[in-house]
Amino acid sequence: MMEGVSIEMIMADSTAPRTLVTDALQVTGLGKRVALPGEDLTILDDVGFRLPRGATVAIVGASGSGKSTLLSLLAGLDTPSSGSVVLEGEPLSSLDEDGRARVRGAKVGFVFQSFQLLPSLTALENVMLPLELRGDTAVEAAARGILEKVGLGQRLGHYPRQLSGGEQQRVALARAFVTRPSLLFADEPTGNLDTHTGQAIIELLFALNAEAGTTLVLVTHDEHLAARCGRRLRLDSGRLVADDLA
Repeated sequence: MMEGVSIEMIMADSTAPRTLVTDALQVTGLGKRVALPGEDLTILDDVGFRLPRGATVAIVGASGSGKSTLLSLLAGLDTPSSGSVVLEGEPLSSLDEDGRARVRGAKVGFVFQSFQLLPSLTALENVMLPLELRGDTAVEAAARGILEKVGLGQRLGHYPRQLSGGEQQRVALARAFVTRPSLLFADEPTGNLDTHTGQAIIELLFALNAEAGTTLVLVTHDEHLAARCGRRLRLDSGRLVADDLA
């Protein structure tokens, strides 16, 4: 037995009631400021909300309102100046970068406006990558399966430059969902696509999300897209000014 640890302590720990995590996100007093010559620029100010598991939420607001900054803080890609984010029970503010990366690898998927595919990897290799980084096995079979699901079973060996914008975003969706994330963060996922292609991508995104039961956090300036979500958080000059249910 470890020195200084009694059997009573072990039993007490093993029988203690466990806290059930019911929220995908708990955000409290979140703020982000950037130091400029002679002043501080406030990007986010005292933002707070709770998001239950399986919810779909759109973060909306004018350009410069703080939407993408909020998304970065929620995902642990950036650190706040004040306040806290708890993601699936993990207090991101108390973790170092390695700890936040561990949480992202285990729990989070991303879809970006600019696709963010690696140009030197094929579609199949791009989708396999997050599984390989996580140390999973049978990664090729999983990647092939999700690519077939998004309609790219005949494009596995194609590089991003050989794919249309819509096809590239389908690869990005496959990469995001292949890890079976608890949360999916999407930042303007149709921003670089024409209207028809963008609509097809949105239908696919919501279908995959519903099938997986993932919590979806979507940043968009498109009010019609935001209306597809069950909840809308509206930012104005860095403050949360509305929290509306569909």
